[in-house]
Amino acid sequence: MLGNHLSNEDFFVQLSTLFDSRRENGHGSVFLTQKRLTTIPPAKPQGPTDVLADLRPSDPQPILVRATNGKSKASRADKTKLSTVVEPDAQEAFFSRYAEVCKAGMGALKKRDRSARKKAKAKKRKAGAEGEKRG
Repeated sequence: MLGNHLSNEDFFVQLSTLFDSRRENGHGSVFLTQKRLTTIPPAKPQGPTDVLADLRPSDPQPILVRATNGKSKASRADKTKLSTVVEPDAQEAFFSRYAEVCKAGMGALKKRDRSARKKAKAKKRKAGAEGEKRG
């Protein structure tokens, strides 16, 4: 693997820990990103070519998956950064496990309270309906 990326198994273990720490604190965010990993830039052919050719590579490429807890600059010491490289032949198995870990990590999320917003909309509608009756 390139650089200091974690193995896929270590990535899942630490990602679970990252989700658990967010749950214990009662707040916080976990940012997940992924992108195609290009190790060697493709050679630019001379002459007229397809402008979007680099978006359709001839061979499958590895994917870089990152996770961070997104701590601000003030608490940068507490910032956790994780990354792993997923090879093309392991992508299907990786993403099925990735979905399970993410789903388990999001299980403690609270459902958003929209009751105040609904009440405000109902009040506006009622005020608008009364204005039409008067006019």
